[in-house]
Amino acid sequence: MDRPRKPPKTSAPQRPSDRRERSAPPRGERPRDRAEKPVAAEPIEPPRPPIDPAVFSGRRPLGDALACEMLQTDGWSDYALLDSGFGRKLERYGHIRIVRPEEQALWAPRLSEADWAAADAAFTGDVEEEGPGRWRFARKLPETWPMSFDPVKFSCRFTSFRHTGVFPEQVAHWLWMRAAIERAVAAGRRPKLLNLFGYTGLASLVAAAAGAEVTHVDASKKSIAWARENQAESGLDHLPIRWICDDAMKFVQRDLRRGARYDAILLDPPKYGRGTNGEVWQLFEHLPEMLRAVRALLSDGPIGLMLTVYAMRSSYASFHELTEEAFAGRGGRLASGELFIREAEAPGTVVRRRLATSLWVRWTPEEPTR
Repeated sequence: MDRPRKPPKTSAPQRPSDRRERSAPPRGERPRDRAEKPVAAEPIEPPRPPIDPAVFSGRRPLGDALACEMLQTDGWSDYALLDSGFGRKLERYGHIRIVRPEEQALWAPRLSEADWAAADAAFTGDVEEEGPGRWRFARKLPETWPMSFDPVKFSCRFTSFRHTGVFPEQVAHWLWMRAAIERAVAAGRRPKLLNLFGYTGLASLVAAAAGAEVTHVDASKKSIAWARENQAESGLDHLPIRWICDDAMKFVQRDLRRGARYDAILLDPPKYGRGTNGEVWQLFEHLPEMLRAVRALLSDGPIGLMLTVYAMRSSYASFHELTEEAFAGRGGRLASGELFIREAEAPGTVVRRRLATSLWVRWTPEEPTR
């Protein structure tokens, strides 16, 4: 994934001074002639689709954007947030302890500097979430190491973008999704799930193990290969998962033309990314179109849609309102909020901070009882 590129700076238009000074017109041209000449307006943004009247007049999903829900994970046997503070976080992934930058950790660490210095690896580099950097190792470490979230087994590795192949806070979504799929299976259904921007496939494997038929889409060949390795490590090769390396938007558009339908959809888009043929993804530019498209892919008996956004400088309420607009006319219910990881217990202190990691919105067809 390439880093975001900032648009080139342009000079601001000059305003007349308070003294009402004006430049003299070119020779041979009167001021009146200049004013009468039309000025062609330059387009400043791409054309927008026409507004659907149902957005403002149809039945909108229930759920207040101000009634946020904070979802938390305390970790599990193979993962723990050991400490955080001073713009860093100390974590344990399996048997490996790592230090990474974390701009949300504004407070002071609980553990001593010696505890932090004893980490096996530390990432240094760009403070941006997707910024490249390098790892500094305290000792020789294996290229990959094992972790598990029953029944899924997977490998972690050090990437140049600070990630290890798993986002632990997503456990809150996995548990919700697994329970919803198991209820559908108990009712005699085999739900179909679409996982867009699926990365290393952990959510796809959890869903398939619960009884879903999964279509996993990611534009990275390396991520698809990694996901397949995780499937083999888990002993879940017999499960119905389609691993598709493709640009997410193009795949959705083709599926719409084919008339495909899914009972559940997972969306975990990056802030910036590139497709298989260099297609550019910009979260704030393309997410509205993506949400309108995936709404049309949901079946008549859906389980729900889950959106996770790693743009902590934004507001979860903005994505709530956007999803409400995209699902206008379909009803249902929206919930939204933030995902948190809670620090593990530490000797000598009762303090356990909650580290905010991402924003989320969930649409479900159920409507709350009034």
